[in-house]
Amino acid sequence: MDWGMANRMARIINPKTGKAVMLALDHGYFLGPTHRIEEPRKTITPLLPYADTIMLTRGVLRNCVDPESCANVVLRVSGGVSIVGPALEDEGITTSIKDALRLNVAGVGISVFIGSSHERQTLLNLAELVNQGQEYGVPVLGITAVGKELEKRDARYLSLCCRICAELGTHIVKTYYCEDFEKVTTSCPAPIVIAGGPKLETEMDVFELTYNAIQQGAVGVDMGRNIWQNDYPVAIIRAIRSIVHEGLKPKQAHKLFLDVKSEHEKAAANA
Repeated sequence: MDWGMANRMARIINPKTGKAVMLALDHGYFLGPTHRIEEPRKTITPLLPYADTIMLTRGVLRNCVDPESCANVVLRVSGGVSIVGPALEDEGITTSIKDALRLNVAGVGISVFIGSSHERQTLLNLAELVNQGQEYGVPVLGITAVGKELEKRDARYLSLCCRICAELGTHIVKTYYCEDFEKVTTSCPAPIVIAGGPKLETEMDVFELTYNAIQQGAVGVDMGRNIWQNDYPVAIIRAIRSIVHEGLKPKQAHKLFLDVKSEHEKAAANA
């Protein structure tokens, strides 16, 4: 691996732990002003110190993240569709690799839609991005999106998606946690991070999801709504980070969450 590629990978996956806490903030590229990220800067700024990388679009990066923050960025570079359009899977590449380099990104991310009518298109988009990434030393995150068909989240389907992404050369794969998740991680040569998906009912659900995924071979998380839609986003990302990088168990992480939450409430009361 060339120095530039290895350096960028080290900005995504912490070389000291071999793990990664990614903060997904790219939802607006097809959902628009999603709940609690209507004003991206207000959401992003307090969470930056606790994320190894943030994932977002170039527009939000340029307008809502201070360059002095030294944030590591995985840039969303696929899109061209919206939630109200006819086919969420009909994506293309929206950002050039040169513009990504101008933004000094750690990596670029793109969705693939296996089993959809646009499967071939999105896989060739991924392959083209990998070609460009290899030329310029930029890692590619392949995202195994399932569109609106959430029932496809089983080990057989996700193993197929992740393996195809790895076969096409992606450096990291983002996918969903599922029953028998170890079958997904063991059959994928590339490291896997898990998506949080829609907001879960309780914080313990988030901590158990994170812990179980790590125990079954994931190298980390790329979560969004389960962090910034929580009433205490700093507390929950710190607890998630403790599971990923420190090996805390869900109950220990929940105690940390409650402690940080209490500190926040005391600070707010004294303000």
